[in-house]
Formats: sequence, C-alpha cells, structure tokens
Amino acid sequence: MILTDLTHTPKDPLAILSTDMEKVDVCITEQLASKIPLVGQVSQYIISAGGKRLRPALLLLTSGALGYQNPLRYDMAAVVEFIHTATLLHDDVVDESTLRRGKATANETFGNPASVLVGDFLYSRAFQMMVKADDMKIMQILSDATNVIAEGEVLQLMNMHDASLTEQDYLTVIRSKTAKLFEASARLGAVLAKNPDAEIACATYGQALGTAFQVIDDILDYAGDAEVLGKNLGDDLREGKVTLPLIAAMQRGTPAQTELIKNAIENGSIEQLAEVVSIVRSTGALDVTHQYAALEAQRAIDAAQTLPNNSFTESLIMLGSQLLQRKY
Repeated sequence: MILTDLTHTPKDPLAILSTDMEKVDVCITEQLASKIPLVGQVSQYIISAGGKRLRPALLLLTSGALGYQNPLRYDMAAVVEFIHTATLLHDDVVDESTLRRGKATANETFGNPASVLVGDFLYSRAFQMMVKADDMKIMQILSDATNVIAEGEVLQLMNMHDASLTEQDYLTVIRSKTAKLFEASARLGAVLAKNPDAEIACATYGQALGTAFQVIDDILDYAGDAEVLGKNLGDDLREGKVTLPLIAAMQRGTPAQTELIKNAIENGSIEQLAEVVSIVRSTGALDVTHQYAALEAQRAIDAAQTLPNNSFTESLIMLGSQLLQRKY
C-alpha cells in the first residue's frame, strides 16, 4: 500500500475502540484508588489531561486484529497507560517543564516531590496489575520495556547540550525512550492472543509507529503552534535536546548557521529561537526529518498488512498513514 492512500481520509482510526476505551478508563479510575489523597489527585490530574492514549490503543487494536476479546486486555491497556503516565511525571520534573497538553504540568501544580513519588506509585501499581495476567512473558515484555525506557531517559540526560550528536545517537534515544513502549504495547496484543507468529509484525509496527510519532513531535517543536500543541515551542532547545531537525539543519546550513545552532544547544538558550527556527526551515531540515518519519510510518503500515484483514488491522494501517498529519 502507498502511504498517501489514506492520508486525506477523515475517518478516525481509533473510533473502533470507543467502547473498549471507556472500559479501560473505568479500569484506570478503579486502579488509581489510594488511601493517600494526594496520590489520587496527582494521578487523576495528569491522566485526565487529555491525549489519544495511543499506547493502550495499540494493544487493543493488535489484540482485536488477532481476534482476542478477553477483558484482561483492558487491564493490560491500563498498565501501559500507567507506565507512560509515570514517565511523563518524571520527564516533566527532569525537563523542568511547565506546560503539557495546554495545562500546567503536575510538577508545576503540585511540586516536584509529589510528581516524582506519584510517578513511582504508578509504576508500582502497573506491576501489581501485571500479576493479574499470570503470564511471565507479559511481565518480561513490560519489565524489559520499563527498564529500556529508564535507560533511554538517562542516555538523553547524558546527551543534553552535546551538539556533536549524530542521527544514530538521536535514534538510539527515541527508540528507547519513546518507541519501546509503543513496541511493547503492540506486541502484547499478539501475546494475549497466543499468536507467536504475529509477534514480530506487531512489535515492528509499534516500534516504527513510535519512532515516527517522536520524529513528528520533534518537528512540531520548530514548526507547530503553541496553542495547538499545548506546550511551549522551543522547549527542546531550552533543554539542550539535540533532535533530528537540528541535526539536519547543522548538516545543511552554512558554517555561521551551524555555529549559531551549536551555541544555542550548548547553552540551552532560546534567545535566538527565531533565528534557529528560520535556519531549520530554510535549510530544508524539516522536509528531511518529515521524510524520515514517512519511511518509519510506511514500515509500520507494511508490518500491519501482514496481520489478518479486518477492521482493526485497517485502523492500524490508517493510524500509521494519518500520523504524518499530526499537529499535536
């Protein structure tokens, strides 16, 4: 299938999950219960902040594509959402972020200590819930994914303000930090369905989709609208994060342009954000980055096309295609 076949369709690829996601939400609400009021307040604050909940959606779509309908899938979908939410809480503390999805971050509202500790609560609650599956393979996939994500976070921290990072360095971080949970979520659908033949395809789909998702996210930091994104533009630059648009711009810019971006990265300065954005756009760096995201999206689509032909698989394919029109 050609990637652009579905890019202009108005259909929502996640509409097929509307009833299932309601049941996941019920599960999430039940599992947020705690004797400590602040735990529930912080957890509910960030989980109710919005977002498409792509990771639990991937688990539900792949399990649906493979004919698995056991209610256990709702618990496992909640697990991956809890793991993701815990990483958001910790990320915002590390990055000193103040805005997420158009709202003040949890650390901005409740303080850093509460955010870190509630993130720990969500991690531990996720592992409590994994036990319900009584499946060592599920626990292995999720525990390995959680460990890889943590390693990716540490690696990103080590890479801050290093303008010499390569495209491969960048990909190593995002495939650990972001794509790994996408990969685990999609793969779990095949594991729940007891379909080992589909595991590689599901895992490949998740990894490719997660990689494309993060690449697009990094594009939006230099090409998006702050109100639509719900976060401050230039946050990556302020934090000293070297993303693919910056790498591509430094590779294609003049020596003076490259030096300007390099200094901005090394100093974590957004004083020249307008100039950096102008260089990123004028050098064609956004086009190069978008092309890479398109290749990853196509890789996801190719993997999905090996799954049984049904409405869930169609939604997986459509999700990969529509990702390139993402604005938030």
